[in-house]
Amino acid sequence: MTAKGKNHWLVKQEPEDYSWNDLVRDGKTAWTGVRNFQARNNLREMKPGDAVLFYHSGKEKSVVAIAEVARAAYPDPTADDESWIAVDMKPVKALPRAVSLADIRANAKLRDLLLVRQSRLSVMPVSKEDFDEIVKMSRAK
Repeated sequence: MTAKGKNHWLVKQEPEDYSWNDLVRDGKTAWTGVRNFQARNNLREMKPGDAVLFYHSGKEKSVVAIAEVARAAYPDPTADDESWIAVDMKPVKALPRAVSLADIRANAKLRDLLLVRQSRLSVMPVSKEDFDEIVKMSRAK
């Protein structure tokens, strides 16, 4: 957590299921369907205003944009069990250039990033330093 209380996160999504462009079109979405205990616990920690890296998984494997948590955790309406939760997210901006997983892995500053160490996790915390480094990488040519 930063001094201002804002946390940073990364969420992964198959673009064929729900892409960054879908979030931009919708203006806001409920982040539902998470059925991994660690990812659920991460969702539970999200607060409105937290910054989120939006990662396209599948073939793309790239961070493509920045979103923001719009609503804190609430029971996931797609789950039969109320222990599963959702948050609402809204788009902030697309990155100037997508940052691939290969580029992230090649950056020594990001070697401890959960995306590199635990690549299957769909919702994960990111340090402010790592968040800023990925955004910086998106501006490089």
